Amino acid sequence: MLFTDIIRRKRDGGELGDEDIALFVNGLADESIAAEQVAALAMAIYLNSMNFDETSKLTVAMANSGTVLDWSGEDLDGPVVDKHSTGGVGDKVSFLLAPIAAACGCYVPMISGRGLGHTGGTTDKAESIPGYRTAPDFETFKKIVKTTGCAIIGQTADLAPADRRLYAIRDVTATVASIPLITASILSKKIAAGLGALVMDVKSGNGAFMESFERSEALAHSIIKTAARAGVATHAVITDMNEVLGTTAGNAVEIAESVRFLRNEQREHRLDEVVMALSAEMLVAGGIESDREAAKRRCGDAVESGRAAEVFGRMVAALGGPADIVENYDRYLPRAPVIRPVHAKGIVSAVDTLAVGNAIIELGGGRHKVGEQLDLSVGFTDIAAIGTRLDGERPLAVVHAASEKDADVAERSLLAACSLSEDAPEATPVIYEILDGDA
Repeated sequence: MLFTDIIRRKRDGGELGDEDIALFVNGLADESIAAEQVAALAMAIYLNSMNFDETSKLTVAMANSGTVLDWSGEDLDGPVVDKHSTGGVGDKVSFLLAPIAAACGCYVPMISGRGLGHTGGTTDKAESIPGYRTAPDFETFKKIVKTTGCAIIGQTADLAPADRRLYAIRDVTATVASIPLITASILSKKIAAGLGALVMDVKSGNGAFMESFERSEALAHSIIKTAARAGVATHAVITDMNEVLGTTAGNAVEIAESVRFLRNEQREHRLDEVVMALSAEMLVAGGIESDREAAKRRCGDAVESGRAAEVFGRMVAALGGPADIVENYDRYLPRAPVIRPVHAKGIVSAVDTLAVGNAIIELGGGRHKVGEQLDLSVGFTDIAAIGTRLDGERPLAVVHAASEKDADVAERSLLAACSLSEDAPEATPVIYEILDGDA
């Protein structure tokens, strides 16, 4: 069978069979299929979609394309549960949620991705911590999860290698926002990680891959249904992404905000609501709590008591980072040479969040092509939320850039991305819907 026949079949709206999917996945894993052919099939799938059977088969095949972890022999005294986000701007939730859930009795083997399109990548953010190893061997990974409660690492060559290659090609070929490909990409890694339960943060809005609530809900149902076929109990929380989440967007700057959150010093209200909802859902999905409100209280106590910060610090140290990252994060995180405020006047009434994400790419904090090295120090801090009144003193944001020229470009991009008015906009929800495994 020629791979061009498979591309042609999907291009013309046909259904891919078992042999087609097996050839595709094997060719991804061993790199026997050329990148341009992978891109062509990805675009055909993006344009013509896949049905549930195709999506399920692609997901399982990609999960089985490499090592599949097994936690059954580790004598863990709590559930193995994880969270995954469909991607957003300023989404540093993983660095908060993993230690919070671990402090509450979960074991969280979080295998994350790099930046995809305009959205930041958890793996890239972790690498802004000096010494932090995002690709330990699996025995080390399992040991850290068992002893610390959580470990956040990047996707290794052994785990779902078919997805690893497809993920990178989708990033640079405008084929990210495909429900079947997102479903298969997310779940292949999670199935391979040996999870007992999964909580999805499905973003919705102008900074998400799924801009409309209807498409976000469709993606949530696709993931829940496909995961159920693979035996992974999955809940989904649909959250707002019509503005940056938290007060920072970038790599190192998001780690800094995460540490301040865990130290209970700065908990921006939208970020806090999303983190608490998702953390609580992990406890419910994992069977630690049956009541969501009780679970939220337990998660809140994990932050306020300092237990979550302690877990984060132990995790960072175990993965090679500084042992005192929680106490002295400013000493270790990279700092951009140019840091300056962007001023405007009026009330922030709307944000083109996609444009903000693209501005970070232009600063060097995101990728134009596969494998491109990032400047982990750049981004935005002190980002004004929608509804904030700017009076010439309070900045719209603070730019962190490699040069004055880059800062000028970022300033123009940010001002163009934000709408200002004389009247405050109506408040909008942060959590749209929670779907459990029966959805």
